[in-house]
Formats: sequence, structure tokens, C-alpha cells
Amino acid sequence: MPVLSPTWTDERIELLKQHFEAGLSCREIAADIGVSRNAVIGKLSRLNLTRGRSVDERKLQDRNSAPRAPRAVPRLQFEMLATIYGEADAPVATGLIDEANRCSLMELGENHCRWPISTPGTEEFCFCGNAVHDGQPYCAGHSRLAYRPNSRARVMRG
Repeated sequence: MPVLSPTWTDERIELLKQHFEAGLSCREIAADIGVSRNAVIGKLSRLNLTRGRSVDERKLQDRNSAPRAPRAVPRLQFEMLATIYGEADAPVATGLIDEANRCSLMELGENHCRWPISTPGTEEFCFCGNAVHDGQPYCAGHSRLAYRPNSRARVMRG
């Protein structure tokens, strides 16, 4: 069985410290010592040698960096795509969701909305129970929630 030499000998550790103090990058240090970049990073960490920026340097860099763009809002994106591709006038299913017709599983009929209300297994669990149309499983209000047009798929199809 071959005898493996330790990765971090005293000589390599001294070289690591010298190169680190000289300002070499981890990649440059690794190439010179003959170990991986990750080994250099790990050893520097174990030796508590860091090149942290001062608070003033961080503040200066933050001021000089370009402001980040605000996060995109999906609804705004949908409206923009609809405007671009001429779907702004697409019909939207409308319908109020009446809470008076809620029913249990045993009361649920063929023409009742099957939209679940609350969490299954809890005492408040029930189904919407409103009237459905055209063989749909949900009333008009819940169909609007369940069947949203996938704008990306339409745009991809052309």
C-alpha cells in the first residue's frame, strides 16, 4: 500500500501565508503550491486568514454600483404580453363566488361546484356547491381561478 504524503506540510503552509500576504489569488496560490483552489480556500479558512473588505470600502462600492431593477410583477408581464400579442380584449370568465351553497362530500351533486374550501380533515372542510355550467367541475367564479390562460405557452406557439 502506497504511503500518502500529507497535503499541508509546514513548507506549504509557509508558502500559503507568504503568497496570501503578497495578495495572490487563491487560484494563483494553488497553482504555485500544487494543490486545488478549494484546498487553499479551506486552509485559509482554518487558519482564519481572510481578505475582508472594510465597511468603508463596501459602502463606497454599494454607492457606485448601478441600482438593481425592481422585481418583475407577473400580472404586469401578462398585461404587457397581452398588449403586444393583441389579447388584451380576450374574454375573461366572470362570476361571483356565493358562499351560501357550501356542502359536504355527501351532499355534493353532479351539478355542484367541487372547489374545496378549507383544509381536508378539518371540521370546516366543505365544497363550494354553487351551480356549474357546461359540464365543468367548478362554478364560473372558481373556473376563473382554476383555468388561467398560460400566456407563455401561447407566445411559444406563435
